[in-house]
Amino acid sequence: MRDPLVPTVFTRQSLLLHAALLENQPWFCARDLGRLMGWYLDERTTRKLDEDQRRTVTLLFHGQPEEILMVSESGAYALLVYHYTPGNRLLRSWLTHEVVPTLRDERQPRTVERPLLSMLDWPEMSLNLLHWQDEGWIRLRDMPYLLVNRTHRPQLSKTPWWRKLMQSFRNKQRIY
Repeated sequence: MRDPLVPTVFTRQSLLLHAALLENQPWFCARDLGRLMGWYLDERTTRKLDEDQRRTVTLLFHGQPEEILMVSESGAYALLVYHYTPGNRLLRSWLTHEVVPTLRDERQPRTVERPLLSMLDWPEMSLNLLHWQDEGWIRLRDMPYLLVNRTHRPQLSKTPWWRKLMQSFRNKQRIY
């Protein structure tokens, strides 16, 4: 018996997604993907996929080896189309821009001088972290989510930065 695969676990809306790279291709636990889609995915509901888009593997699932139905990246996108809901657009975007790059970057050797993507998982949210030049970077658009939970905020000026800039230009024009 082969050793079970150790998945990478992602969190979205308090739901887990077990994923792994098999033969350098991303594969997702069908049961977890179905929960995220709001659709029960099992052997029967995934029969519409091609044979190379689904397979059963032994995965270390919650600490125990278990036979798990997995869906390939292309199979996941096909299921998102078959069972379309408006929320699936955000799920597809999350898979494409966060989950898949993180899975691929985990397999890259750290000796290469290039940015690497990882995930910070907190109980209330997940956040992309870019490692580059020995520093961690987060996207500017993710900052509001981090700042919402801060208990102490410094007192900021009520005047917007652009208005201060305009006032300084006006003052300089009066001098000349």
